[in-house]
Amino acid sequence: MTDTIEGVDAPVAGPVQTGREHDVTTADAVRELSKAEQALVSDLVRSSRAQGVALTGPDGLLKALTKSVLEAALDEEMTEHLGYDKHDVAGRNTGNSRNGTRTKRVLTDACGQVPIEVPRDRNGTFDPVIVGKSKRRVTDVDQVVLSLYAKGLTTGEISAHFADVYGASVSKDTVSRITDRVIKEMVSWWARPLEKVYAAVFIDAIMVKIGDGQVRNRPIYAAIGVDLDGHKDILGMWAGDGGGESARFWLAVLTDLKNRGVRDIFFVVCDGLKGLPDSVLPRSRWPRYRRASSI
Repeated sequence: MTDTIEGVDAPVAGPVQTGREHDVTTADAVRELSKAEQALVSDLVRSSRAQGVALTGPDGLLKALTKSVLEAALDEEMTEHLGYDKHDVAGRNTGNSRNGTRTKRVLTDACGQVPIEVPRDRNGTFDPVIVGKSKRRVTDVDQVVLSLYAKGLTTGEISAHFADVYGASVSKDTVSRITDRVIKEMVSWWARPLEKVYAAVFIDAIMVKIGDGQVRNRPIYAAIGVDLDGHKDILGMWAGDGGGESARFWLAVLTDLKNRGVRDIFFVVCDGLKGLPDSVLPRSRWPRYRRASSI
């Protein structure tokens, strides 16, 4: 059953320090709305749920991150092939250089078809490994994308995914370069500011095989935000240990969102995550809010 926690000022709720005491008897963000405005927000959340807020699938929000990871890996493969970085003066008069890109659609396990830009070299000798010239289906890359963008995983665990994808086709140094490049882009993604107010945040989860020596299944939790204009975005992803995680874990997630600019969330929607309500709103304060099984 889906739990919906309504009327919460989630990122500043509970024991998170905000410089003032958070008193639920005062007018919180959703209570300051008129009944008509509250109804509009509720309709927006219902509409978003009906249209889909999935992480995976052909219309899932993971597709853009998959495209970014594949293109970054391909760019590093091209650097390895040419022997110099893009725009590096060392590449002058070497007899070969980058020559734009070509568009290719690849089929992934979790996202369906993903359009990517594959770099080309002037001599036509570049043969990418992660997406070969005759290759249309890319397997295992979903695991790489999820592990890269989920907080809580080590560089070794991320690199292990890339090593599985590339196998013996490239050197360990190349795998390390690709990992470093994509992690750099991931850090930038994590640091981007978020909207101040979201109509809803949906918590989605997917199990991923993660290993650095020993492989085991771990859940990756994604916070998918719907802003007041109805736009959907992955606000962040976190690696858990299973069992729905503790209130402490979810408090850290909410604090991450708060530190990146989120001030109010009208609805938090999750499925069977027992620790999340405890971190959004302490049990002693629940009676002051209405909790519903669905919106």
